[in-house]
Amino acid sequence: MAKTEVTSIEEYIRLFPESTQAILQRMRERIRMAVPEAEEGISYQIPAFKVNGRYFIYFSGYKQHVSLYPAPSFDAFLKGRLAPYLSGKGTVKFPIDKPVPYHLVEDIAKALRMRKMQNSR
Repeated sequence: MAKTEVTSIEEYIRLFPESTQAILQRMRERIRMAVPEAEEGISYQIPAFKVNGRYFIYFSGYKQHVSLYPAPSFDAFLKGRLAPYLSGKGTVKFPIDKPVPYHLVEDIAKALRMRKMQNSR
């Protein structure tokens, strides 16, 4: 993907092949389902969601995978479920040639939102 300045999630998703677009769109929908009050935006030139003006989750597409950031390493319940997808300290990578565990995307979004809310008290 060529380096491009994007201003919306729709614009970002359109930069990818149709098969990847479908995955990114579904990730977006599942994050919205998990945290309906979240506002969409672009931060660091990738799709992001925020609550109370603070970004809490980001996702992005690549040639061979899609990613979600940050990995909720603080959540013991999710730790085992995340293990096959962890890349580095803070990245969750889902290969695009395998089924994406969208229920896990929702659980990650909920955990990150909860953590952000706890830290803003």
